[in-house]
Amino acid sequence: MNHPFSSYRKLFPILDNAVQLSSCSQSALSLPVRQAIDDYLDIWVRRGADWGYWMEQVALARAEFARMIHADVDDIAVLGSVSDAASSIASALRFDADRRDVVTTTLDFPSICHVWLAQQPRGAQVRFVQADAGNSGTTDRIIEAIDPRTALVSVSHACFYDGQIVDIAATGRAARERGAIQFVDAYQSAGSIAIDVREQDIDILASGAQKYLLGIPGIAFLYVRPELVKRLTPTVTGWFGRVNPFEFNPANLDFAAGATRFNTGTPPMMCASVARASMSLLNEIGIPAIETYLAQLSAVAIEEAARLGLSVASPKTPSAKGANTAIRIPNAAQVEAQMLQAGYVVSARNDVIRVAPHFYNTADDVVGALRELARLTR
Repeated sequence: MNHPFSSYRKLFPILDNAVQLSSCSQSALSLPVRQAIDDYLDIWVRRGADWGYWMEQVALARAEFARMIHADVDDIAVLGSVSDAASSIASALRFDADRRDVVTTTLDFPSICHVWLAQQPRGAQVRFVQADAGNSGTTDRIIEAIDPRTALVSVSHACFYDGQIVDIAATGRAARERGAIQFVDAYQSAGSIAIDVREQDIDILASGAQKYLLGIPGIAFLYVRPELVKRLTPTVTGWFGRVNPFEFNPANLDFAAGATRFNTGTPPMMCASVARASMSLLNEIGIPAIETYLAQLSAVAIEEAARLGLSVASPKTPSAKGANTAIRIPNAAQVEAQMLQAGYVVSARNDVIRVAPHFYNTADDVVGALRELARLTR
């Protein structure tokens, strides 16, 4: 199978010694990311503190994320994690007698569900839609669950467990038709699946940088549709949510006009430097091309798993899933460690091993990992 991005493999030093297939958890370290870290540390050593450089890196990272999802930079906030982003949004919602339900699924990432459950003392009622591993019908189930009582629909664009994809345009449309808004957790999709928040008419979308965005933990990006911003005033806040953070007026609580009103405290500057470098690389390549290639690797993974007799927890149709192909392994954590010893970096979650390539991986990488899994679990 042709590898259209073979020239980029030299940017990922780990590939000289191991096969990293864990982008659902942590992607491989690239030389541009390493350089961004070194540059940050060098400036810290030479200058001690450089607010101008720090703020520039945050602004450039916001711009790269906005470019990736086809948004305006004013529609992007920067927080520490997707959980922080969800909490900031949750703090701006009102849950009253007529509209208090939050609709989510049993396969959404727990920390986001926990944010909504934490709103129960404020009147929220969380309703879980049953989502089954390998099932491509979750979108329809979510749509069926939305009714006039729904305040918020919270969906994972791609599931952390089995990679199944939700049609976020369809669920968002159903939410709006019933007077609700939608929050999209794109942590398992951004950087590997093309997203156009305008074309898909997305209300709110958040992603961290650690996974398919090729970055590190500690930073997340939050998109809020500009028409919606005006209706939401957060009560979780910090000095970077102000119109002018450097006014230093403790008695003046104002909120920025755009999505930056959802910022909280001092942004993670070093993480922003990394995210700027990693997303610049992805935007250079183009997410649609990456998505097409990863779908081909998914087809390879599904076919090889079937040939080896491995049980696939993910949907069997590449278009119904993200890059992650989940293999059912009862002792997954133990096998993950054994795979690492054999030179394959994969990611265990409960009873599955997730084989999650990125554009720098090859079909041989995927086939080799699955054959090693089969050997270890015979």
